Amino acid sequence: MTYLEFEKPLSDLEGKAEELRALARKGEGVDLEKEAAALDRKAADMLRDLYKSLDPWRKTLVARHPDRPHCKDYIEALFTEWTPLAGDRTFGDDHAVMGGLARFRDQPVVVIGHEKGNDTKSRIHRNFGMARPEGYRKAIRLMDMADRFRLPVVTLVDTPGAYPGKGAEERGQSEAIARSTEKCLQIGVPLVSVIIGEGGSGGAVAFATADRLAMLEHSIYSVISPEGCASILWKDADKMREAAEALKLTAQDLKKLGVIDAIIPEPLGGAQRAPGDAISEVGREIGKLLDEVKALKPAELIRARRQKYLNMGSRGLAA
Repeated sequence: MTYLEFEKPLSDLEGKAEELRALARKGEGVDLEKEAAALDRKAADMLRDLYKSLDPWRKTLVARHPDRPHCKDYIEALFTEWTPLAGDRTFGDDHAVMGGLARFRDQPVVVIGHEKGNDTKSRIHRNFGMARPEGYRKAIRLMDMADRFRLPVVTLVDTPGAYPGKGAEERGQSEAIARSTEKCLQIGVPLVSVIIGEGGSGGAVAFATADRLAMLEHSIYSVISPEGCASILWKDADKMREAAEALKLTAQDLKKLGVIDAIIPEPLGGAQRAPGDAISEVGREIGKLLDEVKALKPAELIRARRQKYLNMGSRGLAA
């Protein structure tokens, strides 16, 4: 288990409990299991207290936790007959974006998502989930295909933002993001999106302009990272806590603002502590959201989706 900075006291307790169990396994004590169980109960209480009221910055840390389930994990657990499709037919294949055909509860769908990777090698291969223009153009190609064959689209968002490198800019990064966002608004099939970790900037919006948008309880969705916001507003990246508060990037704030449609509960301690349970909850929510829109005709879907985003911003936190 990787512990976050605010989980240090919890790390100490759980570490001591494991040390006692290790000693008991060696036969060096008879009552150590009872003491370890007492530490477990204390750790469980501490975990409950820590996660009872996370501030926006701590939620940001949880959303970025390296042990959270990623797009690949969700695809493997929730979808069958997964057939990945590669390339944008223009430049190349972007490994930060996974996309392809699959079945969700025996219904054929197109799945698109950001993949961050889970170790150093795979994170470099996946560019830490930061898509280049060819990633967004691959998504556009897949959405076009979904529209042509009347297949619902499911997107899984987990990115700190689009890749800001020189090569990406030279190949039309902003244009690719804009066209991907536009394509989300144009397709006449159900589009359901779930933010499973970070939803950063236009890189997330390009996949999340959906009929229904859900967020995991401890995920974040914002126009810029707290560190980037702090650097611009205060010229000091260390003010990221104040920035996280001001950005209203938590699922709870965004639900009040009408930006998202649903909050998916996470296991106590975050999705990283019980990935299987978190994935199951996401699967249930995807099924529910698809059921809400699958009966709508193409023209009705497009009109309702467009109106949804035209209305966005009309509701304030005081409402």
